[in-house]
Amino acid sequence: MPRYPSRGGGAMSFGPGPVSPTLKWLIGINIVAFLASWIIGALGVDLRWQLGLTPADVWGRFQIWQLVTYMFLHAGPVHLLFNMLALWMFGAELERIWGTRYFLRFYLLTGTGAALLTVFFSMLPFEVSIALRHSIVIGASGAIYGLLLAYGLYFPDRPIYVYFVFPIPAKYFVLLMGALAFYSSLSDNNGVANATHLGGILVGYLLLKGARVDPINELKYHYLRWKLGRARRKFEVYSGGRSTDGKYRIH
Repeated sequence: MPRYPSRGGGAMSFGPGPVSPTLKWLIGINIVAFLASWIIGALGVDLRWQLGLTPADVWGRFQIWQLVTYMFLHAGPVHLLFNMLALWMFGAELERIWGTRYFLRFYLLTGTGAALLTVFFSMLPFEVSIALRHSIVIGASGAIYGLLLAYGLYFPDRPIYVYFVFPIPAKYFVLLMGALAFYSSLSDNNGVANATHLGGILVGYLLLKGARVDPINELKYHYLRWKLGRARRKFEVYSGGRSTDGKYRIH
């Protein structure tokens, strides 16, 4: 994982660059899922009941696939358009920094983690939580908010144009969106699952915070040290120095 730049990213450019094959696949899957749900819906079957995230169905009926499938459904063309536009704007540069494998893992984990936090939030004994239990949450916004947080950390001074007019540094834009999601999650959400947005930010932060220590690499490192220790004892390998006992010292 590269370190976060302290200030960089102030240069202005039109768009983040070309759409990578990974982004094309993600955007294509979302478009196909939207068209399929629209066509099947015209036949009288609403896929949102089976594939959208209904918290009560996840912890009550164990429909755990909804934790993933919900992020590929959208309420309408405008909802889909803005989410895919945000995916391109914030995801293109992050994928170039991280690589495809980590980018996909981050995207899917933030989306799934946001869904899990939404389910946990719905189990709380608050009025807004109880109202969320039987609501249907759809859209990629949980993962998008995770990408937004990462973008703000990697490019803190990069201007983001609100309504394509007002420039705001990315770090302040992330703080503003996080504060709005937190405030909205404590009140009537008016059909928007702000708890899911906030969940995407929290999961994204935890992933980025823990990315500096990869458990797999740590295990490999300690295993290699253990093997070197065994080799030293077996072949009497020492760290160096002058021999005083007639044995060779390897260093």
